[in-house]
Amino acid sequence: MRIKWLGHASFIIHTQDKIVYIDPYRIPENSLKADLILISHGHHDHCNTEDIQKIKKDDTLIVAPRSAAEKLSGYVRVIEAKEEFSLGYCKISVVPAFNRKSHPPGLGVGYVLEAEGKRLYHAGDTDLTPEIKSLKNVDVAMLPVGGTYTMNVIEALEAAKHMKPKIAVPMHFGSVVGSREDGVEFVKKVSEAGLKSLILEEEVEL
Repeated sequence: MRIKWLGHASFIIHTQDKIVYIDPYRIPENSLKADLILISHGHHDHCNTEDIQKIKKDDTLIVAPRSAAEKLSGYVRVIEAKEEFSLGYCKISVVPAFNRKSHPPGLGVGYVLEAEGKRLYHAGDTDLTPEIKSLKNVDVAMLPVGGTYTMNVIEALEAAKHMKPKIAVPMHFGSVVGSREDGVEFVKKVSEAGLKSLILEEEVEL
């Protein structure tokens, strides 16, 4: 399995012979086509129909909560928090995601993707919630650090301390909100706490 951060809250994951994107945003025209696209919620920087169109095939499955699904076309599966299902090559668990300012409960979700014996968690736009604190056995935790609409660096650090992932990855900084320094500071503080953290600008094999 291989994973790379594409900026903001967007990631590409290679698992077996499948290509999975999470929250594709500002994707180049020549990007690899997706077998599976996971959308955390309907805001334009997470559910961008132009970017989705760049990577969608006729048989691409798009998984999204209702706030996003209503904007999409094609093969779309509408999901709700706490749902679990298998696609054969991976298992998906849907995690509640919300915050006090702009993402009320029910608007968005996070995802745990399990494949090839690995567990990857993408938090979506969220505060530090009881559901995050209860997550265990996470190999990669993709955590928002930019503040404003999500956890800030300190809150994301607390999330990492609760989960103790093998790698804590900052996201949701450097473009729409948050600065490059937020990502760097998160990596520093997580490392000081005795955990591993990387900004995944280069593809990493797990």
